[in-house]
Amino acid sequence: MSYKKIDAADVAALLSICGREHVKTRDEISEDYSHDELAGVRVFPEVMVEPLSTAQVSAIMKYAFDRCIPVTPRGQGTGLVGGAVPVQAGILLNLCQMNRILELDEATMMLTVEPGVLLMDIYKYVEPFGLSYPADPGEKSATIGGNISTNAGGMRAVKYGVTRDYVKGLEVVLADGTVLMLSGKNAKNSSGYSLKDLVIGSEGTLAVVTKAILRLVPAPSRVVSLLVPFQDLNTAISAVPQLAKLKAMPTSIEFMEREVILAAEEYLGKKFPDKSAPAYLLLTLDGSSKSELDSAYSAAAERCLECGALDVLIADTEERREVIWTARGAFLEAIKASTTEMDECDVVVPRNAVAELVEFTRQLQRDVDIRIMSFGHAGDGNLHIYVLRDALSEEEWREKLNAAFERLYARAKELGGQVSGEHGIGFAKRSFLADSLGEKTMDLMRGIKQVFDPRNILNPNKICQ
Repeated sequence: MSYKKIDAADVAALLSICGREHVKTRDEISEDYSHDELAGVRVFPEVMVEPLSTAQVSAIMKYAFDRCIPVTPRGQGTGLVGGAVPVQAGILLNLCQMNRILELDEATMMLTVEPGVLLMDIYKYVEPFGLSYPADPGEKSATIGGNISTNAGGMRAVKYGVTRDYVKGLEVVLADGTVLMLSGKNAKNSSGYSLKDLVIGSEGTLAVVTKAILRLVPAPSRVVSLLVPFQDLNTAISAVPQLAKLKAMPTSIEFMEREVILAAEEYLGKKFPDKSAPAYLLLTLDGSSKSELDSAYSAAAERCLECGALDVLIADTEERREVIWTARGAFLEAIKASTTEMDECDVVVPRNAVAELVEFTRQLQRDVDIRIMSFGHAGDGNLHIYVLRDALSEEEWREKLNAAFERLYARAKELGGQVSGEHGIGFAKRSFLADSLGEKTMDLMRGIKQVFDPRNILNPNKICQ
């Protein structure tokens, strides 16, 4: 595909749409906008625009479509697969200024927001109303638009599900500038294909989200976390299917090993409540009353001990939970700080295969002779596996990284898994997705892309291209 390069006339047109304050040319663009969180691929856009309204997004897209200029939508840039990197340069559509909370409809328990609203701000806004937005990705500074673009999951997915389960409607701008409203506040909908659900998880390749209607739930009044040490990871993971059968299902079931806990301690400069065991499960339970919650965590603690837990440590105050979950939230940054460069594999497998895949990573670490660390969501089978460069040369790093990834994704496929559980495909994981899904499925995805975006200007070279 041949794209038009940005010239002075294009910049002038964008200035007329958004104004001088919201258009930046190459020399004015910060290096931060050339990459995402992992910085595995770096490309500068030719121009960055910061629209303030759906009308401006529509005008930008119509202009770009008519001239075949590539457009890459972007939020906070917290992704890990290059999904927000403008690999074909062109226009970077920074949606962070579209950050208004538009309406809280208490009757339907739905919140309407613009794509640049931060996840943490959604939580804070609905809390005084006794409501909760249950989707809980680890990066709370991400935008809701970014969460929607990757169908972000997170730690509460065991009980509450993922982003798609809470998006009831989307206002979107198509590649040619057309504005559509996909679904809305209705409790259910069986009216043709669910185009809304195609856009969710499409990583900005099908349409630009300019408004989202989110379903809320009553906030639980009480929460408790359990830190559960085990003699080894296999024993810990083996307990997960039993915990999932509890009448009061945990909202989250995380797994971690001592190595990553020590890395978090060093990174934060704070002590973790316990690091004596080789492996841990971290559970959270919630309820609407003290008696309900006491019964729930007592049953969970008893089940853990029956499954071989060495102990059960209860964090039943905000302060105790904060210590544990702050460390859990710092795992990624702690691992990142421990090495020179890293890349991530966030495969998802059936939860009864988690231990087998983690054991495979241990063998892989020895076979390839490269350091690997992991943690993740044991309750839904989503592992975050990090391959670390350390002192390897560029050539050694690329060779060993590719070898490790090829074997990891192949093993995940054998176990019935998929390439990504929540971080998406972006630019970095395209070849692994193709190997996993096969040519027919990839052709169907390309066909969908062609219908939505016939000139292939929306976030090109991502997912299936």
